[in-house]
Amino acid sequence: MIKTPAEGIANEVAEAPAEKKQRGIQSVEVGGRLLDALARHRGPLGLSELAAAAQLSSAQAHTYLVSLTRLGLVKRDVLTGNYEPGPLSLRLGLMHIEQQPAYRIAVPHAAALAEAIGFSVAVCVAGAQGPTIVRYERGGFPLHVNLHVGTVMSLEMTSTGRVFCAFFAPEQVAAMARSQMTNRSRLSASDRQLTGESAINQQWRARLDEIRERGIERGIDVPSPGISSLSVPVFDAEHRMQLALTVIGSSGSIDVAWDGPVARQLLETARRVTNALANPA
Repeated sequence: MIKTPAEGIANEVAEAPAEKKQRGIQSVEVGGRLLDALARHRGPLGLSELAAAAQLSSAQAHTYLVSLTRLGLVKRDVLTGNYEPGPLSLRLGLMHIEQQPAYRIAVPHAAALAEAIGFSVAVCVAGAQGPTIVRYERGGFPLHVNLHVGTVMSLEMTSTGRVFCAFFAPEQVAAMARSQMTNRSRLSASDRQLTGESAINQQWRARLDEIRERGIERGIDVPSPGISSLSVPVFDAEHRMQLALTVIGSSGSIDVAWDGPVARQLLETARRVTNALANPA
């Protein structure tokens, strides 16, 4: 029986050997399970918890964790014994963030703003444990506070955190809130609001509504005495919050009035970044 060209091609495809699965290194993949467990938990884990999450025995997990710690992918808290992402993991995470359009567009604008107003400007994105500084442009005014790339902001106590609570995806805010809980028996107002506890704080809800209406939030002498800030969201074309821009200065020198020059320049900078994201060149 003579086969048509189409039938012949179909038979050749059917008879072709299946593509072989690429060979990998099993031990690396097992180590990756431990890293994945840390990432999914979004917080430090003890050895037994981490081993269980990665479906390994504690002894086996410990061996892998020794190597991962030496590489800097994991670090162990000397006081609690818990494991968390190490400096190499953080650097890899920052590399990923640096490739994102919102970050690339925001950084030069943040630098220009810091130079124009003389105060420090932080670019913050959502991290596993909360809003995290991924770029910190120092201003000309001295600032006695320990802020740097990698600093995690409190959701309730900082202007940056409250901006994320008001504008960022609720499910991701809830995950960050859970990561920030240190005493589950006594939750803060934001924790009660964001994790679905029955005692909803109406004052907290009203505060978030006010932030949404203003489009800007401030912090005066909190969480650090003598330090004040203003924070605004940056959105993409679909009006999804991508990051926050926060101006930080000493309370004696920075003007945090809603209609003051710092607030106006901060809002204008956020508008420019948002427009650049919505209308890429």
